[in-house]
Amino acid sequence: MKKTSIFILGLVTSFLLGFTFKTMITDKNKNTKMKKVTGIGGIFFKCKDPKAINEWYKTHLGFDTSPYGTSFEWRQIDDSTKKGLTQWNPFGENTKYFEPSTKDFMINYRVENLEALVEQLKNEGVTIVDKIEDSDYGKFVHIIDIEGNKVELWEPKD
Repeated sequence: MKKTSIFILGLVTSFLLGFTFKTMITDKNKNTKMKKVTGIGGIFFKCKDPKAINEWYKTHLGFDTSPYGTSFEWRQIDDSTKKGLTQWNPFGENTKYFEPSTKDFMINYRVENLEALVEQLKNEGVTIVDKIEDSDYGKFVHIIDIEGNKVELWEPKD
């Protein structure tokens, strides 16, 4: 009788410990869901005369412009020692950079782990326009949303 009680107690304890451990792991995985977009990396738009637009924004709104627009520097909320940039850039009205979209603007979103995000987007049926490009500024890829807007995803090298 004593051996049976010890066996049952051991079996119940083992079951409860296993259930507790599984619950802890499952709850932990729920909290580590991959972040998709972490912020806006840039705003790009078409205009008739990018040089004149740059000058207008410089004169009237104080933008520190270059031929590539301007960058706004900011600090990350989770770690104020880390800087981030948001790019503002006018493009010529005949640019092909926004294609296949016919829209006059494109938003660049900052992301983490671009490769994993692209795989997830492919599995969800999202149109990926090009291959991931690695540059001095980070990794880039373009997608198309459901209304035909070209969206640039950027994993920066901050």
